Amino acid sequence: MKTIIKAAAFALAPMTAIALATTPAAAQSKAGIAVANLEQAVATSTAYTTARTQMNTTYKAQIDAFNARKTAIDADLKTKGEALQAAINAAGGKPTPALQTQYEQYQQQTQTYQAELQRLGQPIGLANAYVEQQITAKLSDALKAAMTKAKVDLVLSPEATVSYQPTVDITAAVVTELNALVPSVGITPPAGWQPAQRGQGGAPAPAAAAPQNPAQKPTSR
Repeated sequence: MKTIIKAAAFALAPMTAIALATTPAAAQSKAGIAVANLEQAVATSTAYTTARTQMNTTYKAQIDAFNARKTAIDADLKTKGEALQAAINAAGGKPTPALQTQYEQYQQQTQTYQAELQRLGQPIGLANAYVEQQITAKLSDALKAAMTKAKVDLVLSPEATVSYQPTVDITAAVVTELNALVPSVGITPPAGWQPAQRGQGGAPAPAAAAPQNPAQKPTSR
């Protein structure tokens, strides 16, 4: 989701730069500064939390199938990994043709399993990307509205600060604006839909592997 969030945030950058460039130095020193966690704002918006709940029901069969298969794959790779480590220990850590073959087989099996999980998780990953994109399409508007109401001229991400008082955090205000602009979203992408590419206000498709708990907050991509 971070890539989508950054795309929305960058939409504000030109206007901010222009505003600062045309403001006297004395006024710049008094500019209102705030902090906002845009990823958290999207993840806690009503549209997102509702959509995730709906996905748990609509895509339950796919989620269960993915989780069951992932559990089996993890167990198999664990067994194979332990066998490989035992073989390495038995050889005293010295490379041998047999160890090289066993290692390559382990790597190949891992890649095969990863591809399988991506296929299984694709419908869920696509649905989640669709939900995120509908919300982040209004993120810049929500942020600008929150800044205006808070009389803020500059917004920083939490990662860009060393320390700040809770009173300068306008994340909750951004959530309020998002809820007004995007009260709900669909969870079923139209036929042939793909996430918007960079430069089009969106982001590339996320990794298709579905989370074990789709109700969790989205992770960075």
